[in-house]
Amino acid sequence: MTTTDTDLDRLTALVRERRTHMLVDADDPVPVELIRQLCELATWAPNHKKTWPWRFAAFTGDGRSRLGEAFVADMVAAALGDEHKRTKTARKYLRTPATVVVGCAAHEHPTFHDENRDAVAAGIQNLLLGATAAGLTSFWSTPPVMSGARSLELCGFDPDDRIIGVIYLGWPTSAVEAPQRPPARFVHVDG
Repeated sequence: MTTTDTDLDRLTALVRERRTHMLVDADDPVPVELIRQLCELATWAPNHKKTWPWRFAAFTGDGRSRLGEAFVADMVAAALGDEHKRTKTARKYLRTPATVVVGCAAHEHPTFHDENRDAVAAGIQNLLLGATAAGLTSFWSTPPVMSGARSLELCGFDPDDRIIGVIYLGWPTSAVEAPQRPPARFVHVDG
């Protein structure tokens, strides 16, 4: 199978269309089945040694508040942040109608452990591009604590898993302009 210019053009347009923002209608729900489909797309990312490290948990409705509470409990347990930061964390997951927590399975071999994270990060890009193709906007955020016991338990993840990303999803209310990007640093060596 060969890639046609049309296929590459469509992919290029989709990649360049994706934006990170939360200008969304917080009251317009994202269907759980669509979220499940986006998570399934993530699992098509490259995965060395086929360790299948992806973990997903979707939060909608009151579940978003429970996620904030779990992250705050983990912040308290880790002595992170002050009261203002914790209060902000408790409410921030309500900004979009859906939040997806993406976790990564641990591995006893250090190289495979790192490669699992790489596979999950590549999977998150698939999820973000799928969201764009579906008409959603997205925002990839870092969790306040990557391995907090309360948030891992709420997500249904194993105790030694890590949270790699918190993805906000929603239907956009306005467009965001593409930022200027420097040219790719590219070296070609032949012969």
